[in-house]
Amino acid sequence: MTQVRRRFVWEIDWNLLRTFTVIVQEGSLTAAGDKLSLSQPTISNALRRLEEHMACRLIDRSSNYFRITPAGETLYKECMAMLAIVAGLPELMEKDQNHISGHVDMAFASHVECPFLDTFLADFHKAHPRITFSTTVSSSRSAAEAVLNNEAALGIFLAQEKRHDLEYTLLYREHFGFFCGPSHPLFQRRISGFDEMRRLDYVSFKTDELSGALAPVAALRKQEQLCGKIVGQFTNLEEVKRLIKAGFGFGPLPIHVVAPDVEAGQLWQIPPYTNPPSVDVYLVTKRTTRRTRAQSTFLAALSAAIDATPLESRTYPQPVGGLTSAEV
Repeated sequence: MTQVRRRFVWEIDWNLLRTFTVIVQEGSLTAAGDKLSLSQPTISNALRRLEEHMACRLIDRSSNYFRITPAGETLYKECMAMLAIVAGLPELMEKDQNHISGHVDMAFASHVECPFLDTFLADFHKAHPRITFSTTVSSSRSAAEAVLNNEAALGIFLAQEKRHDLEYTLLYREHFGFFCGPSHPLFQRRISGFDEMRRLDYVSFKTDELSGALAPVAALRKQEQLCGKIVGQFTNLEEVKRLIKAGFGFGPLPIHVVAPDVEAGQLWQIPPYTNPPSVDVYLVTKRTTRRTRAQSTFLAALSAAIDATPLESRTYPQPVGGLTSAEV
């Protein structure tokens, strides 16, 4: 280590890095002050001192403008990596190394419903009861950013585009069907094809496009010329389902996820009844990152469980005699 770098390490106030991390996460100096119970001048002074140490601008800001610079983005990612290391120190100090403790942050898309994953989590908790978990639910894009920024050890979401710095493992496959609500003109009607659907209003996800994560659904719409007015687009499954139930239009939903709504008479499935479009949901991790013992143990166990379970057993709805439950 050079003399300059050695002096930097010993002179830097590590609290400045923590404060900077909170500023970025909160999106403003005022919000960061509220989070840390510090005044805005104190937060501003901490940011100024850190920028002096780094000899570069980290955040471009004014009274109505706030933007992280490229240097600030790089520093933020490194700060998150350092925080992950600090968070793992207690478990490294434990006397009983046979009992792993620690915490695992996860980032999920809004409609992750996977019996295989639920069973795995139950078994893992029995084996490692001292490991705790937390989950944030957001769009697939936001979940990917959380993994990239080391805010989450793993993500489970649809892959609209695969990034080279993330690793993708197919966790499960789900089939989408089209559904309508009780006030819709097609409710409780078993129509034979798509003719009656072509001009009807439509509700869907923002990724329901040929270049998006729901490309198979978009391709089916294009193939069958379903060109009704789009009256709502969301990133959250619950909001899509809410408007479909309210009669705004028909739209795509994972068949196995909404099976209880269909059984309760709140949703009705319309074509296609056979060969519904399928979408893959991935376990996503960062390729190069330092993990805590708890994170490594969890990911190793989940990867092993995926490898040991055929994709057919991780496909929903479960096949019945070679067909999905939507086809029988």
